[in-house]
Amino acid sequence: MKKSKFLLVFLLSLFIVNISWAKEEIVYKPYELDKLIHDVEKPCAPVVTEDYILFTADAKYRSVGIAFDFENYKIVHPFQILTTTDADGVKTKKHMIFCYKRTHELDSIKYRLIIDGLWTTDPLNPLKEYDNDVNLYFSKVNVPHGIKICTAQTDDNYTNFIYKGESGLHVNLAGNFTNWDPWIYELKETEPGLYKLELPLPKGKYIYSYYIGLTPVLDNSNPNKVFTDDGRTANVLYVN
Repeated sequence: MKKSKFLLVFLLSLFIVNISWAKEEIVYKPYELDKLIHDVEKPCAPVVTEDYILFTADAKYRSVGIAFDFENYKIVHPFQILTTTDADGVKTKKHMIFCYKRTHELDSIKYRLIIDGLWTTDPLNPLKEYDNDVNLYFSKVNVPHGIKICTAQTDDNYTNFIYKGESGLHVNLAGNFTNWDPWIYELKETEPGLYKLELPLPKGKYIYSYYIGLTPVLDNSNPNKVFTDDGRTANVLYVN
């Protein structure tokens, strides 16, 4: 039943591609991502790091988008054009890029590209998988090492809080959004030593700490820290 629904959505999207294109502009800010993008000299097979998967395409195309299996191919994410600037300030197209931030705990990802309006596999990725149910090839990326699980905003407008520590703890969350009350939210131990909590937080700046009993502890998956008004160190998270 699920595959038949997918086939219907997929076939319809062959004719009405533009209705599912993601509208938000992608802004690349972190230093490690900026370095990854500029270290790739030319279009190539997907580059996998602990935090990102970088997809590239030739700049000769008018437009390139990518759709993923974990989104049921319903959303098309646009590639951006990467440019270089010479000494005279003249910009030249280098290639096209899309960067997926690894927020899903997946061992592999299947995807298809939409190049100048036509669905296709990734011509730069030799790894493909055939699906007999829909009679199509899909490009595939295997993830050789585990995802870096960290506190972050998810794709469904939730924020996933993470704490890594000993098993059997009671880990609570407090911050400027709970008036620093440590008894409102408790993280759940989803696997030994890994604690999680999802909250639907609106856009804003959030300062927080975890509490084990009455002792505040830092979020060891989030390197961003600030000083609170009373002089303590806490974590900070921005929800867009």
